[in-house]
Amino acid sequence: MTNPLSELPVPLLQAPMAGGPSTAALAVAVARAGGLGMLAAGYKTVEAMAQEIREVAVKTDRFGVNLFVPEQDPSDPGELEAYARALAPVAAELGVAAPQPGEFSDDHYAAKLDHLATHSVPLVSFTFGLPSPDDVARLRSAGTVVVLNATDEAEVRAALVLDPDAIVVQGTEAGGHRATHGQAKTPLEISTADLVSAVRETTALPLIAAGGVADRETAEDLMERGADAVQVGTLFLTTEEAGTKPAHREALLSGRFGETVVTRVFSGRAARALRNAFTDRLEVEQISGYPQVHHMTAPLRAASAQDPAGLNLWAGTGFAACRETTATDVVEQFRGL
Repeated sequence: MTNPLSELPVPLLQAPMAGGPSTAALAVAVARAGGLGMLAAGYKTVEAMAQEIREVAVKTDRFGVNLFVPEQDPSDPGELEAYARALAPVAAELGVAAPQPGEFSDDHYAAKLDHLATHSVPLVSFTFGLPSPDDVARLRSAGTVVVLNATDEAEVRAALVLDPDAIVVQGTEAGGHRATHGQAKTPLEISTADLVSAVRETTALPLIAAGGVADRETAEDLMERGADAVQVGTLFLTTEEAGTKPAHREALLSGRFGETVVTRVFSGRAARALRNAFTDRLEVEQISGYPQVHHMTAPLRAASAQDPAGLNLWAGTGFAACRETTATDVVEQFRGL
């Protein structure tokens, strides 16, 4: 199996956006336009992941799959109970049952890895932490390219020990969850540009710059600083192929939301989203508690499906550049980098 990163007509990866936005149709469209399409395995069953892979694989071999590494920092039971109490009034207003702390889930990590090791795909990336050396070896034996994520120089150094094929270096501008290695860690406030520059001085490994890539000028600057490719997420949220919730899509396009905020209120992990009523209301109550908080707020978010004030409106700092468009048009902006 060839390395899909070495043969990209456009040096662009579509960010794997779990929870709906990343669809098989989006991955295929990005690949056909010249970039690398990514499937998000997070929050899916093994069979749902496998089905999406089958849908994409019959149309392109320029794609990858992203896995969530199981959380290594345990959530505090007392803090989870307190946050459940804080969510109870919101649940009552929405007419849903009061949230309960729930059990830890590893997102079927082992079973998903087993599937990918025996049904090879071109590329697998990992977020929220690092896989084991054995995990990497199994994928390599299957002919799969391995990509790791890092949000600061220390995490890059840890990733380099595993000798990956590339590293996604994610700056503070990134939308959605930060890829920090451990939920309790406060993400370093370092721009994507500065992180790429710093990391490039320490390694010749291919670097994929992620965070705030909302226009060609930004991408060109990152490439000049040493990035080999860029990863784009937020711009794809409003493409016709994305599975973005209608209220989330409308919020990005309406101009009614003027800023983003890094918050743990929706999932218990640091993530950048459009500031809304929910982020403001729960700001003082938020805790580090992934993935339990994600599951506690899921019914509330579902009940708020038509109301942007209650949704997790993931967005990077460049969200104002979002337009009603197609994946092909987004990729074309970056052709010739």
